[in-house]
Amino acid sequence: MSLLVVGLSHRSAPVSVLERAALNADAQVKLVQDTVAAEPATEAAVLATCNRIELYADVDKFHAGVAELSTLLAQHSGVGLDELTPYLYVHYEDRAVHHLFSVACGLDSMVVGEGQILGQIKDSLARAQELHTAGRLLNDLFQQALRVGKRAHSETGIDRAGQSLVTFGLEQLAVGGAVEEWAAGRRALVIGAGSMSSLAAATLARAGVAEVVVANRTFERAERLARILTEGDDTAVSARAVPMAAVPDELTRADVVVSCTGATGLVLTAESVAQAVEGRTGGDAAGTADDGARASAGTAPSPATGTAGAAEENCPLDLAAVQGSTGFSVHGEAAVAGLDAATLEQHGAWVAGGAVDRRETARRSPETDAELITALAATAASVGRIPELRRPEPVAVIPRPAPALFLLDLAMPRDIDAAVHRLAGVRLVDIESLADASADAPMAADVDQVRRIVSDEVAAFGAAQRAAHITPTVVALRTMAADVVAGEIARLDGRLPGLDERQRGEIRQAVHRVVDKLLHAPTVRVKQLAAEPGGAGYADALRTLFDLDPETVAAVSRAVDSTDEKDRPA
Repeated sequence: MSLLVVGLSHRSAPVSVLERAALNADAQVKLVQDTVAAEPATEAAVLATCNRIELYADVDKFHAGVAELSTLLAQHSGVGLDELTPYLYVHYEDRAVHHLFSVACGLDSMVVGEGQILGQIKDSLARAQELHTAGRLLNDLFQQALRVGKRAHSETGIDRAGQSLVTFGLEQLAVGGAVEEWAAGRRALVIGAGSMSSLAAATLARAGVAEVVVANRTFERAERLARILTEGDDTAVSARAVPMAAVPDELTRADVVVSCTGATGLVLTAESVAQAVEGRTGGDAAGTADDGARASAGTAPSPATGTAGAAEENCPLDLAAVQGSTGFSVHGEAAVAGLDAATLEQHGAWVAGGAVDRRETARRSPETDAELITALAATAASVGRIPELRRPEPVAVIPRPAPALFLLDLAMPRDIDAAVHRLAGVRLVDIESLADASADAPMAADVDQVRRIVSDEVAAFGAAQRAAHITPTVVALRTMAADVVAGEIARLDGRLPGLDERQRGEIRQAVHRVVDKLLHAPTVRVKQLAAEPGGAGYADALRTLFDLDPETVAAVSRAVDSTDEKDRPA
């Protein structure tokens, strides 16, 4: 049997695909059960985090295993196999071991060096053990991965190379400033009470927020987290629990919101966030604040971006949603993102006929306008966006208002509508923006040391597995030798009935010593050879040379696995 992993992560797939492929707890259980029910796999475990979905299995056929695991991932994620396949990666044998050990050390995380992945690997193993889908290979693999991860964090400075996703997200909200200074005195709303939400709540409490409000679908879990925060030695803070129904009201009072739930739909829509901001600021989150800043600066709205005037008449766009978002005019690509072809043509006709200088349009013929509109639609269809067509504007920087509400979305799929990015007075950091920010994060020098640790541990794990593979054969050989000795001693007893017990004992010991000495050197050497790369064939050679019964070897192997299972901690 051989180790195989098939998966996708933030390194192989865009966040939009990861979001759609995310598996809830029930789906993970069903995926693992269906994997071991499939013919190529005898063991299975799934590692599902906010930025990776990986299926580990012990398979007897590589190509059949890849096909089966890929199909199962597609079925349970709800993403079509044809669409999912380009984003999948496959690791086999030592490469699969290397991959998991790297993941455990934080080398493959979105934020290099973060330690939360160790808890997620531990949970994955516990789930597989509970479902009885983790046999000897996956138990050994995941337990060794946990040890390797702990070694990397204790022996190197990998922790300095990155932080947890929570800490990194809060740093992004603080825009480079110290999280403690930014968080001091703010009111925090944490939606969810799982491991990520709990870590976020504890981090905010230690950073000095004035209050933490915990909302969760199961109110008792929210109460438990609030109690831990209130009574904890290092997180003593004013904390209280509320039901999910209270989130809209709490949103109007919160300064910071962290959301990480297992919901399959949006927890906070752009509309609910806009209403919350308006409820606390009295302004229009969709753009009023930007218009006010423009007016106070003495700059009149241009015909293309103003909120009143003849230039807006019959415009197919929702100007209120566009203005105050990126500063683009209604001619820009940000304004028309996502429009269908028909609306693009309407927009093109409106831009060509009314929003630009009418002296220019007076000099253009209808045929020219038609060509421009056709070119506009063709460009949008071919490159996926519309080119920038805005007029020159005065060189003036119109700052967005300071955020009144900070949102951190750590869920996959997302909890908070991405359209919140466009709202004035709101700053949203989500998995997608974290991925962009972490791409440029500095790598610590300790990363190279961790990589060496991983390489050494992979070699040691492979050697141990290969040595363990030959152990049942060696045990079966010694068992056969013991049976031969016992048979010969019994024959000798029949031929020499006059021997006393002392003489019989001497003969038995002598024969056993001869057999042990003959077998000692070859069995020790074969274990050493089997531990080396390519040593798997020595077990087959030993079985052939001594004509060992394959069923006897298999029985010994099952007995060893059973003993390991009883001795293994829960």
